[in-house]
Amino acid sequence: MKRATVVFGFLAGALAVPLFHQVMLAILYASHFVARAPFSLQPTKPLGLPAVVSLTFWGGVWGIIFAMVGSRRGYAFAVLFGAIFPTVVAWFVVLPLKGIPAGGGWAPRGVASALLVNGAWGLGTAVFLRIFSPGR
Repeated sequence: MKRATVVFGFLAGALAVPLFHQVMLAILYASHFVARAPFSLQPTKPLGLPAVVSLTFWGGVWGIIFAMVGSRRGYAFAVLFGAIFPTVVAWFVVLPLKGIPAGGGWAPRGVASALLVNGAWGLGTAVFLRIFSPGR
């Protein structure tokens, strides 16, 4: 694995959180589709970091994974990668660790919003990886 893949993957995934993921959440919030506001400063456990900072860090981690497996597969793959993989991990690992039922109870709007915001993150990650790629 190249060092540049890790660095650019992390940067692309981290930047995609405020500029794609949270913008999609803002759109859903403004349209009254979801009740959760974007750019939350609510402290997260265990470190007490604001939620948007935590999301940005984990977006960077997922960006490394995306850069290793799918950075050259196109935007449709990026949207599907983002919609599926981080969402499944959130539903079946993160939520149960927080004492929330898997899938957040499977409310249709919750399912749709998770797929949309994470799909937007995937698209943003691919856009930034393309910008950062050598030869551009």
